Amino acid sequence: MAEIAAVPDNGLRVVSTFSGCGGSCLGYRMAGYQVLWASEFIPAAAEVYRANHPTTPLDTRDIRKVQPAEILAATGLQAGEVDVVEGSPPCASFSTAGKREKHWGKAKPYSDTVQRTDDLFFEYIRLIEGLQPKVFVAENVSGLVKGVAKGYFLEILARLKACGYRVGVKVLDAQWLGVPQARQRTIFIGVREDLGKDPVFPKPLPYRYSLREALPWVVRGKYGPAWKASDAPSPTVSAGMSYNPATSHQGLELVEAVIHDTKGQFPSAGDVTDRPCPAITVMGQGQFKVRLTGGTGAAFAEKGRAYDLDQPCPTILGTKPNQFEVGMERFAIGKEWDKLRPGEASGKYFNLVRPHPDQPCPTICASHGHPGVASVTHPTEKRKLTIAELKRICAFPDDFVLTGTYSQQWERLGRAVPPVMMAWVARTIRDEILS
Repeated sequence: MAEIAAVPDNGLRVVSTFSGCGGSCLGYRMAGYQVLWASEFIPAAAEVYRANHPTTPLDTRDIRKVQPAEILAATGLQAGEVDVVEGSPPCASFSTAGKREKHWGKAKPYSDTVQRTDDLFFEYIRLIEGLQPKVFVAENVSGLVKGVAKGYFLEILARLKACGYRVGVKVLDAQWLGVPQARQRTIFIGVREDLGKDPVFPKPLPYRYSLREALPWVVRGKYGPAWKASDAPSPTVSAGMSYNPATSHQGLELVEAVIHDTKGQFPSAGDVTDRPCPAITVMGQGQFKVRLTGGTGAAFAEKGRAYDLDQPCPTILGTKPNQFEVGMERFAIGKEWDKLRPGEASGKYFNLVRPHPDQPCPTICASHGHPGVASVTHPTEKRKLTIAELKRICAFPDDFVLTGTYSQQWERLGRAVPPVMMAWVARTIRDEILS
């Protein structure tokens, strides 16, 4: 995060709406923009935004109550002076993974609230009309341009053009824009008519990143010999007094996650990390510290250096009755997972996918953070992905701060625009439109 904050200022200014945890704002910062004002209504998302963007003013009101004049007053700018207005109006109403038109015009559960969401794109348009930025960027699911949602799409497009903009729309796939995840998003780019330029979109990169490249400690087998201790933040740690991949699943009551090292290279017995690690949150019961002990426990097959405590946290797996969020053992999807090979999706449980390590990860959905819900899983271990792993897959920095439960943290990442993807959009706008 410090490296991103140190990117030189390019002189361009952004107003962000529907900012979520700040993924798209982080992408603009990567490209040198400064975000002058942001808006996020969901309290849990606003908490994460503040933790990672502490200097950006954040308006937490319902966007329907926000007036363009208030934004201009807060930024010290006049209508027409904002360089970019960006936003990701909630998209669940248009997602092909949801009930789509059955919820249009109705309030329904959304994140930690109940609200109507299918009309929020028009609130975004209202702000565009009042702010008159040089460029706007809006992001939504690819389902907005599919099936019965096309009517909404055509109305949105017409309304945006009527604000005085040349508007282009493309479905971009994050896996071709530096993100190790296949994630299709509909991107609207509008350029104000008086600039005399047409919208421009980033070109696909000539390469993709695989899951293995994002998570270099992922190996071909569950405990294969290719694993090297120096490649990973930590191997999987199971509940119990010692770690042995063959025998440790004994379901002992967890007091602390104990890591033994065969060569005694860890800090002295009794040392405890200074801060809890979000990835080992236990079923809403709080966070546990990780005790590092030297000794002769059967831990790792290979000698490795001591782990850096500033790197992503270890994965903690529990067994009945002490199940952690990442474990799938007690759920039907756990048995189904055993039948899948890497790269296969279940024909029985929709969305249950065991990804192939040498391909980009399938799409991470916001609602799949509960251990019993079918989702993308770890490719070689029968468990959900950890938050540290999800950050990599969603192209967030390792030290990006997330708060709340495991499910809430998963949701924040699943709803966010991958920062690296948005950085490519922002660079293209900077170099080919606003330069």
